[in-house]
Amino acid sequence: MKAAVIVFPGSNCDRDLAVALRQAGASVEMVWHKDRELPSGVDLVCLPGGFSFGDYLRCGAIAARSPVVDAVVAHGAAGGYVLGICNGFQILTETGLLPGALMRNRQLKYICRTVPLVVRNHESDFTRGYRERQIIDIPIAHHDGNYVADRDTLDRLERDGRIAFAYAANPNGSQNDIAGVLSENGRILGMMPHPERAADPALGGTDGRILFDALCQSFADA
Repeated sequence: MKAAVIVFPGSNCDRDLAVALRQAGASVEMVWHKDRELPSGVDLVCLPGGFSFGDYLRCGAIAARSPVVDAVVAHGAAGGYVLGICNGFQILTETGLLPGALMRNRQLKYICRTVPLVVRNHESDFTRGYRERQIIDIPIAHHDGNYVADRDTLDRLERDGRIAFAYAANPNGSQNDIAGVLSENGRILGMMPHPERAADPALGGTDGRILFDALCQSFADA
């Protein structure tokens, strides 16, 4: 599997994400936000966590208008795989590749700790390594992780099995406890928790590595 990690001014999890992908067997290229094209042959595009452009205006709002994002949107619209983590999830909602929005945490405070997640959809290429309703421990680190959407959108996400992960104990006020959302075709995942920070025993856990292993295995099987 060939992956591209997009780097924005203020990204701070890009290297961690690249390391996790390489450990799972992917080849990885780092792509600067001002580039206008993705590397040839890319299977997966990743938008990392951090504070792109200092989170001015809205989280992810400026990054969503970077030159390379047009290519990311085209990649996703054509059926390519896209993974957005934390700030990357915020960018995906800003582009319209995923529905909803990420608002300020309910307590209006930054939260940084490991939380339990429930695997709500274990059948996507991102989640196939987990069991249905499995509880996994993944770190969060955000100030704007409160997922909101209108009632019709929430009902559709529930009905279509597009909630990939839910918080077992809601830390931020997200509607329906949503921690991660899939696109209609299951090839785009946005999630607030950081699986790349739980991909090595030295970091305190490996529940996140399962996601990267599953992705690489999906491409190997194909």
